[in-house]
Amino acid sequence: MATFSPLYTDFKHFIKNDSNSSFLAGGIAGAVSRTVVSPFERAKILLQLQGPGADQAYQGMFPTIARMYREEGWRGLFRGNTLNCIRIFPYSAVQFAVFENCKDLILKYRRHQYPNDLSVQRNNELNGYERLFSGSIAGIVSVAVTYPLDLVRARITVQTASLNKLDKGKLAEAPTVMQTLKEVYQNEGGFLALYRGIIPTTLGVAPYVAINFALYEKLREYMNNSPRDFSNPIWKLSAGAFSSFVGGVLIYPLDVLRKRYQVASMAGGELGFQYRSVSHALYSIFKNEGFFGAYKGLTANLYKIVPSMAVSWLCYDTIRDWIKHW
Repeated sequence: MATFSPLYTDFKHFIKNDSNSSFLAGGIAGAVSRTVVSPFERAKILLQLQGPGADQAYQGMFPTIARMYREEGWRGLFRGNTLNCIRIFPYSAVQFAVFENCKDLILKYRRHQYPNDLSVQRNNELNGYERLFSGSIAGIVSVAVTYPLDLVRARITVQTASLNKLDKGKLAEAPTVMQTLKEVYQNEGGFLALYRGIIPTTLGVAPYVAINFALYEKLREYMNNSPRDFSNPIWKLSAGAFSSFVGGVLIYPLDVLRKRYQVASMAGGELGFQYRSVSHALYSIFKNEGFFGAYKGLTANLYKIVPSMAVSWLCYDTIRDWIKHW
């Protein structure tokens, strides 16, 4: 029988802890899934940041990706992805870990309230409202932890693009993360400038994560309790894809708003996105760009989030299962 050092044993126990395994699995799942869909992510952002008017540099998701490749080469398809992975690892890790911890706290509270009810003691599933609440908290905490990196990624994505209104802010070569952080901090309002747009971001991310997580958990609960065989990974991919599709469509206008807030003050505000509040921003978008202006880039977003979350949920569940049986 093999013997292992105390260091290895301690490390194994540390990784197998529920919170730690959720954190690690969530981070890896996020980095893998976002790399897979990086070209769609950048195309979505560029489409979102075009204002009203017929003379637009980017028309449609696949033509946008083709133009990115033509103008910037294959690196243009993955512009900002390294930073995105650096951002998404803690973002996704915190999101999954907080969600799992919220679930555990709710179950413990429920069991404490009804110590003599065997059905409550044996039930390991949350109801719909509890899942939505846990997902919302996970979304809020993950945004707060990683927001400055999200803002910087949006800036780097835009600054080499061919947006018609971008003149002073357009760069021939993408800046580094530290250069962008320094630029925002020194010229746009100090530390608080790094969190510009966090309110519309939270308003968008919290309900998206809540819907995505709650719907996926419900689908997985159904598959686990069904007499049919849902062991094939394609079912988890399908469940993740469907849940992210529903959440993505419902909250998309707030995602458009988030990106516009993040670049509003870039190069003196030459992109023209000057909003007094979230409500004023939504009103301005619908008034000046019509209903579909609030859904600009939706197709590209769905091409990104649907396979991304499908891969993310599959990776997360697979890694968690592997750690559990390690």
